[in-house]
Amino acid sequence: MDNSINASKKGYEKVETYNDADIEQMAHSYQNIIERLGEDPTREGLLKTPERAAKAMQFLTQGYEQDGAEILRSALFTEEHQQMVLVKDIEVYSLCEHHILPFFGKAHIAYIPNGKIVGLSKIPRVVDVFARRLQVQERLTFQIRDCIQDTLKPLGVAVVIEAQHMCMQMRGVQKQNSVTTTSAFTGEFLKDATRKEFISLISAKLS
Repeated sequence: MDNSINASKKGYEKVETYNDADIEQMAHSYQNIIERLGEDPTREGLLKTPERAAKAMQFLTQGYEQDGAEILRSALFTEEHQQMVLVKDIEVYSLCEHHILPFFGKAHIAYIPNGKIVGLSKIPRVVDVFARRLQVQERLTFQIRDCIQDTLKPLGVAVVIEAQHMCMQMRGVQKQNSVTTTSAFTGEFLKDATRKEFISLISAKLS
């Protein structure tokens, strides 16, 4: 059974939907973890933490229930524009599948239309679909690229993600300023000149 929470303020409505059975099982697991850490899950500050953590985890992994291709197809338009379309500085928040710790940063995505364009807001939504899963940055980059390429059938797609990983900064080598960059290209972006134009555009700052 799904449990929906609505919150509205000044015309904005936020809807969060949870599966009650999954929340109950995950909350029980979180309570066991808290006890294993040596804490008291019945004290005031931790009393509702297992349920909160379970809901947070379900929210952060909701991408498993979403379809990136369907999101793109919902806003496809016929257009003869064949110049690069770039959406940059898209915020990315995901969970590393090795330690279930966050990694976050920005994605820069471009495509060259081939008879079809997509509503610009759909591109960040596709990023969220794949980011809200247990991930590695390398696979995330390719999944975004392939979803756009397979659905829009453009002349080319370019994806670059720059991210910081908490598994490197909070534990392990503990290098706080390290940034990981991954890229994936298809079609026209495999050509040196087009790829250089893309890199120049995502590196440029608005004056």
